[in-house]
Amino acid sequence: LGRSRGGLSTKIHALADLTCTPVLALLTAGQAGDNPMLATLVKALAEGGYDEDFRLLADKAYSHPSTRTFLRGRKIKHTIPERRDQIAHRKAKGSRGGRPPGFDTQAYKLRNTVERSFNRFKQWRGLATRYDKYAVTYLGGVLLGLIVLTHRAKR
Repeated sequence: LGRSRGGLSTKIHALADLTCTPVLALLTAGQAGDNPMLATLVKALAEGGYDEDFRLLADKAYSHPSTRTFLRGRKIKHTIPERRDQIAHRKAKGSRGGRPPGFDTQAYKLRNTVERSFNRFKQWRGLATRYDKYAVTYLGGVLLGLIVLTHRAKR
């Protein structure tokens, strides 16, 4: 989800649970990539007291080897498909290319919970009409929207 602010743009990075409820969100500059923010989100989740015993479902944008290494290092189970270029590169190496990472197709079908969470978030009128000059006031609106969505989902 991005919102333009006076020539600048912001991007919201979030983790959601299987009930399509946002668990954690961070705000960055619009040009920030999604993949580098994943480690920051997971670390913030751990610092917030959440147990890291969960399965991370992500799309091909998160299939970078450094991301897989980070998740393995923290012993976080993940289901992330390989990109075509990564498959081709691995196969080109032959027997030295190693085996493909494990992939659970049934678990991957649940990945759309993040998209559904963002769709709910985008429909919140308080955020959809915000064009704040400062990132801190925009973040305040984002957090208020997340609180409202979480409260509605939990009752």
